[in-house]
Amino acid sequence: MQDQPTAIELVEAVADFIRNHAMPQLQGHAAFHARVAANALDIVKRELEVAPTANAEEISRLKELLGREGNLEELNLELCNRIRSGQIALDDPQLKDHLWKTTLTKLSIDQPNYSGYRRAISES
Repeated sequence: MQDQPTAIELVEAVADFIRNHAMPQLQGHAAFHARVAANALDIVKRELEVAPTANAEEISRLKELLGREGNLEELNLELCNRIRSGQIALDDPQLKDHLWKTTLTKLSIDQPNYSGYRRAISES
């Protein structure tokens, strides 16, 4: 086994380099694009950290809600079809719980500093 950095560590190192070494030397559009790149790497890092567990939890909720097996893409498609056809009502408590948890997970990856997300987490 090689002693190598993980994907998370590599992404973190590149984001750190952009923020702390490259950006201070840049101006205008180049500085803006460097900031965007560093923020994108932060999202990738959070995705790598959160997605495996979050996807497993989402699949579990979907299997329970739909009563069938499948992968994440298949189950989400089935959920959409059942909502569209009226087989699952929009006010179904299990659906609401699933959608709420899925939304919070997505926000934890994309916008963890969003005030609405922070408030929702503190109220949970």
